[in-house]
Amino acid sequence: MLKRLQRNSQLGIIVLLGLTTAFTLALFAAYRALHGQWAAAFVDSSIVVLICAPVFHAMRTGNSAGPGAFMCITNSLGCAVACYVIGPASLPWVYLVLMTNFFIAGSRQALAFNVLLTFSLLLMPHMFAVPIDRIIAVAAAGLVTLFAYLFALRVSSDHQVLEQLASLDALTGLPNRRMMESALEEAVALQRIGKRNHGLLIADIDHFKEVNDTHGHAAGDAAIADLAAILKFEMRRHDKVFRFGGEEFVVLLEVDSHEDLRAAGERLRQAVRSALRGPGGRITISLGGAMVGEEVRWQEWFSLADGALYQAKNKGRDSSVIAGLAAPDRERETQSAPEQVP
Repeated sequence: MLKRLQRNSQLGIIVLLGLTTAFTLALFAAYRALHGQWAAAFVDSSIVVLICAPVFHAMRTGNSAGPGAFMCITNSLGCAVACYVIGPASLPWVYLVLMTNFFIAGSRQALAFNVLLTFSLLLMPHMFAVPIDRIIAVAAAGLVTLFAYLFALRVSSDHQVLEQLASLDALTGLPNRRMMESALEEAVALQRIGKRNHGLLIADIDHFKEVNDTHGHAAGDAAIADLAAILKFEMRRHDKVFRFGGEEFVVLLEVDSHEDLRAAGERLRQAVRSALRGPGGRITISLGGAMVGEEVRWQEWFSLADGALYQAKNKGRDSSVIAGLAAPDRERETQSAPEQVP
């Protein structure tokens, strides 16, 4: 749960703000009930229930969009009702709600409900003793909404930039290992409920150490970047390619069978063999693949593909092996003695 809150800042704000608000309002409800203010106590108690429901839903599911929007609506309507029942004493809560709406919901949603809440105050004649108080309150509400809106836009922009930096590999521009783990975990979950079949390919540059040692790390980086461009170009609409690390790439494919996965692997191998060049000439790759099956964790699926990659390296490189699928007859007939991976 703690890791989920750390990964999703909006979820953390919803939980923290929701529980804090609910606890504070619960104290007010108890105080007012003890003093016989039953209408106000009922309003506070109702808001507590309406706030706690989406908070616990968000904690259970990890979803922040729906609960955040619901809390924004609850906060705004609850605040309007409190102003109507309690009167001017509830006005300080209005400014707090106007500000926090932008932290728990989308900017447009928060802006819309802030405007509605502000106009609802103008329709309550008992809220302001003199006209100047009404003008001051509307001006303050407008300024709070404006600054909160600008701050929310800035935070959203910075969050998108940070998400991009954390999700993409700097050299190739491809999604990195963090994104790969998330995608593989989702693919395993989809397979478990029978929605989609996925195949996994791990591609590794052959003799990459020699490229680095002979021609320098700049040539190695260029080979990695060029390979990334080739793999990305070869991807179909629903396929994904990730840089796993070093000279290894991971390809996630929507395929129905081992044969389809082998065909895809061979297509990628041939494309790289035809197009990838370095200072020393042609650069090739080896691929290992596996179809997702009954694995519970994505690491088990990945290990099958990694073992197939090791076999591809051992049988001479510039080849592909799919776990659980025998090599074609012509390949078995012409295969030479295996070369040991150093």
